[in-house]
Formats: sequence, structure tokens, C-alpha cells
Amino acid sequence: MTKVAFYHLQTRSLLDAIPSLAAKIFASSMRGLIKAKDKDTLNAIDKALWTFTADSFLPHRISGKGFEQDQGLLLSLDDENLNDANVLMLVDGAKIPDISGFERVLYIFDGNTPERVTQAREDWKVLKETEANLSYLQQNDQGGWDQKI
Repeated sequence: MTKVAFYHLQTRSLLDAIPSLAAKIFASSMRGLIKAKDKDTLNAIDKALWTFTADSFLPHRISGKGFEQDQGLLLSLDDENLNDANVLMLVDGAKIPDISGFERVLYIFDGNTPERVTQAREDWKVLKETEANLSYLQQNDQGGWDQKI
């Protein structure tokens, strides 16, 4: 059964939150697929992963540039799991693909954008009808996560 965690951003931006979540995927020796809705978001995530700390970076690649299967962390606009990822990160309104091949899904949405909140509620309802194990985490004032469900 796939575990799906909804991450409700409130105090930090998407580009601040993604690198720390991606670092946890990388540190756990899992493989991650980050799916964005559009190319601009994908490029912004790419830059954030290269520059999120002054002394390190998260090795990754944007899909379509080759060697996708070798990447521990792949950024994509497509549904295909080209790097055989265990963890799928859906960001900025990316459409939910078939999640049955993933152990975990991190659904990250901006709580300050009404359309993203509405979409997250609709996607929660859709996923609730599946066999997915759902949880909901809300960002606290310190930028950490409090599990609500």
C-alpha cells in the first residue's frame, strides 16, 4: 500500500521546502522522482537543489537530458518513472499519475494559494477512494512539520 503524505506549506516557500525533503529521500538511500506541473517550476526546483546550502548540493538531473535511469533524484514533467524511484514528490499542482509503483508519495502544496488548496482537497478525496494510506502534515512557524492526520 502506497503511503501518501500531503505537505501543507504555510511559512516557507515551495523552493525552500523541496530541498530539505529531497535531502531526506537521498539520505535514506531511496530514489526520488520530483514531478512538477510546468517547465518554469522544474527549472526553479533544479536551481534550488543545486544551491540550497553553500557547502553542498543534491545530485539530480532533469528528465530528457539522458541517463535518467542512473539518477537517484530525477526531475520531470512526465508520469513515467524513468529512474525506478521509490518516492514520488508531486509539487505545484502536478497531476497525480498511477502511484501503485511507489512506496511513498509526497504531495506538496502552497497553503497560501487558494487554487492549490482546492486542488489538494480534491486530490485527497480521489486518493481516499484508493488503497493509499493518507496522512496530512502542516507546516509550523519554525518551518517544521506537524502531523495532523
